[in-house]
Amino acid sequence: MRAANIFHLGVKELRSLARDPIMLVLIVYAFTFSVYTRATAMPETLTKAPIAIVNEDGSPLSLRIVNAFYPPYFLPPELITQSEMDTRMDAGLDTFALVIPPDFQRDVLRGRQPTIQLNVDATRMTQAFTGSGYIQTIVNDEVLAFAQRYRKIAEPPVGLALRVRFNPELNKSWFGAIMSVIDNVTMLSIVLAGAALIREREHGTVEHLLVMPVAPFEIMLSKVWAMGLVVLAASAFSLEFVVRRVLSVPIQGSLALFLAGTALQLFATSAMGIFLGTVARSMPQFALLLMLVLLPLQMLSGGTTPRESMPQAVQYLMLAAPNTHFVMLAQAILFRGAGFATVWPQFLAIAVIGSVLFGLALARFRQTIATMA
Repeated sequence: MRAANIFHLGVKELRSLARDPIMLVLIVYAFTFSVYTRATAMPETLTKAPIAIVNEDGSPLSLRIVNAFYPPYFLPPELITQSEMDTRMDAGLDTFALVIPPDFQRDVLRGRQPTIQLNVDATRMTQAFTGSGYIQTIVNDEVLAFAQRYRKIAEPPVGLALRVRFNPELNKSWFGAIMSVIDNVTMLSIVLAGAALIREREHGTVEHLLVMPVAPFEIMLSKVWAMGLVVLAASAFSLEFVVRRVLSVPIQGSLALFLAGTALQLFATSAMGIFLGTVARSMPQFALLLMLVLLPLQMLSGGTTPRESMPQAVQYLMLAAPNTHFVMLAQAILFRGAGFATVWPQFLAIAVIGSVLFGLALARFRQTIATMA
């Protein structure tokens, strides 16, 4: 009867989720629009940055600098006056304002070192950081080419044969789309499992379960498989239709092997969500706990920045998180086409961590039910 109890309780969880329109909208958005927008609008990419130029010189060199900025990195430059610059930047119309001083070309030809002023709107942090380097390189190249009367390309003494594997076009949308799916798997599994427990407590249905011949293990496992099944189906749909077909991102490895690793990840993170649901007394408290747990998991797992660039202490600490191993196996399978012989250590690590998290969550869940009884 225990297997039958787990199955029927899981069906109850699926029916309860089907009557929650907010959660359904969140699931659809996370695996469709969220994946698409993250893939097509990578924040570190400089695209169509607005720039204005105050050209007080009017020389051929200054016009050459003006014409050097064009899409897709920059919008066509707006030629403005000195008095308009501060007003436009205060209004957020320009991210960059370049001021070319009078007699700039004459000073360059005389061997002097004139200064061009670059004003940057630092509230647009990513564009400001990346674009400043782009502008400096563009201006220096144009000035050097004008002073030498020709554009000289320096030939290095050593030839570098560059071969790009797994992403020959260096297309950042490939990375963004798949990492969005990976992050949403973790987020939604924690949210759905924890919200399911808190919803039952708020609606008073936990008391109904206490008088039924079911054990806490059955109640908890039913929530894990039901919510995990929903996220697993949504992630498979997103990879096949949104990532592979809409975004045309090639998936190198076995989708079935990745889904098997995803199932293990869902087992671990759903148990984590139930544990947080037993700690929080309401949905607002659960949301606060979720931010404290989810942000470090996603930021330090190696999906946003490589683990090798983090301090050694952080690297060792994050080995205790299932996300770290899930990101490793997902990138190895989906990007590099790795098989089970390569990623079995990550499978084993997630299984062990998931078992520990499930045991802790079950102990906490039993304690919570005992206090309610």
